[in-house]
Amino acid sequence: MKMIVSPVLRIFFRPWVEGLENIPDEGPAIIASNHLSFSDSFFLPALMKRRVTFIAKAEYFTTPGLKGKLTAAFFKGVGQLPVDRSGSRGAGEAAIRSGIAVIERGELFGVYPEGTRSPDGKLYRGKVGGLARVALATGAPVIPVAMIDTEKVQPPGQVVPNFGVRPGIRVGRPLDFSRYQGMEGDRFILRSVTDEVMYEIMKLSGQEYVDIYATAAKRRIAEDKKKADGERKAAQKAEQAAAKAQDAAAAPEAAEEPAEAAAAEQPVQETAEPRDGSAAG
Repeated sequence: MKMIVSPVLRIFFRPWVEGLENIPDEGPAIIASNHLSFSDSFFLPALMKRRVTFIAKAEYFTTPGLKGKLTAAFFKGVGQLPVDRSGSRGAGEAAIRSGIAVIERGELFGVYPEGTRSPDGKLYRGKVGGLARVALATGAPVIPVAMIDTEKVQPPGQVVPNFGVRPGIRVGRPLDFSRYQGMEGDRFILRSVTDEVMYEIMKLSGQEYVDIYATAAKRRIAEDKKKADGERKAAQKAEQAAAKAQDAAAAPEAAEEPAEAAAAEQPVQETAEPRDGSAAG
């Protein structure tokens, strides 16, 4: 599947890749990338010189329709692992076990530390969990990766990609956290490792960093949109009410005007005076 998809992406989008020499020719490593678009899951695995195994949502493998079947075929072809995320804690543990298994096989394990796509192109706080725990449990190096302009190729909610955009991938130097190996139970260490990786991704991508989780940002954006929509509807209702009140106030005036005009058009009857100038006795 990669042999098919990679040439197609190169022909239609002409993606560029920097720092590919930082990916080891053999041996395990963790690929930690920012997440701007659904298309990241196509460009990143397809353009790496080795297979990168990501943990993918189970929905990507079960979505009906032609697009769902093509997506499932691609993910299976490049070795992605489906994980049911309906139970967050159980799914997280399953993802960590799967990641450790990939590393123990000497392969590349891919992870999006933000946990979800960025809602606005900014870089958000990395989640403490899969990335750091797999790194500390295995001693594998972490390679930061920045996806560039993939959100312009396929903005959130858009099905058909924009073919006029040329995306890129920038690969950083491996980060060694072996000094913390075996300390995956220390949450402060996990946070430190995650923040260091996110800092390197920020330098590679040039994104603005926001120190909140992307999921919280999505909720805030949705709430702001809902509030703005409510205010807009309220303003429209107020304008409509004002227009109706103005029409109602103008109605009596419009009714009086014809009556006044009719009265003005009536001829004035003059009293006839005697011709001799004397009054009748």
